[in-house]
Amino acid sequence: FNILYKNYSGKVYGKCLSLLRDEGLAKDATQDIFIKIFLNLSKFGAQSKFSTWVYSITYNYCIDVIRKKKKMRSVFSDEIENAPEIIDDVPDEALFAMEVSRLKVVLDELPVGDKAVLLMKYQDDLQIKEIAAILNKTESAIKMKIKRAKHKAQRIYKELYPED
Repeated sequence: FNILYKNYSGKVYGKCLSLLRDEGLAKDATQDIFIKIFLNLSKFGAQSKFSTWVYSITYNYCIDVIRKKKKMRSVFSDEIENAPEIIDDVPDEALFAMEVSRLKVVLDELPVGDKAVLLMKYQDDLQIKEIAAILNKTESAIKMKIKRAKHKAQRIYKELYPED
């Protein structure tokens, strides 16, 4: 358990902090997540990397905390059937061009699910396949979710910083 904690605690805490935006909640969540990981080690299957499995537990736990805290409706309800198709894609360069401090502000304005997929893709450098496994969605759904999240981020950026 100590080796497991030593190898993953920093990443788990960092992910909890980025999603929960509260140091106390992030510390508590990290402890709870490691208890959950330890109790469920026998359930880990080799169909994904161990780090992906840990990330999945972390992500899902944090989302549950957010849901309970805000008593909000489901963050990951499939909106693909209900939403109109977005024609133009936002190039990755549009996100990369944002100043880091401004990007943090924009990310904090996004719904937690959108923020999470962008962080998984661009901060954690996860592949679409890995994100799909973590969120238990199809690769196509993840691509669309990322595309929509980038559109929202760009729109928020333009609203907050119209002078750019």
